Amino acid sequence: MRAVIQRVSQAAVTVDGMTTGAIGPGLLVLLGVEDADTPEELVWLSGKIVGLRIFNDDRGVMNLPIRDSGGDILLVSQFTLHASTKKGNRPSYIRASKAAFAEPMYEQMIRQLGADLGRPVQTGRFGADMQVSLVNDGPVTIFIDTKNKE
Repeated sequence: MRAVIQRVSQAAVTVDGMTTGAIGPGLLVLLGVEDADTPEELVWLSGKIVGLRIFNDDRGVMNLPIRDSGGDILLVSQFTLHASTKKGNRPSYIRASKAAFAEPMYEQMIRQLGADLGRPVQTGRFGADMQVSLVNDGPVTIFIDTKNKE
């Protein structure tokens, strides 16, 4: 599983002109799933996202996780996070899971993040053509790959 986590002052996702999810301060999480991903990795990744200490404390130091900052999470599925650009200029998405595997994992991540955060998360719509808008705060952008836990 791969995730791009962005600290935002606001973010929203629309599908066919309708907003499916929107947040104020918090995290926009773009999630890519591959067939080798496991439920254990999903639980680990959710805990890592919710535990990242990237929000400012009262001294202006990035020291608080989202659950202590009061922020929200907007989760958006994004198969292109598994793009391979090794050969040529047209990305290959062979490592990205098909919907039969990826959608249940995405739905499980929605539930897991909500449980770890202690409140529901906002979402995009799996497999849809989505427009995502955001104001990156900082900017703070972090990439996590469960296959390469650094």
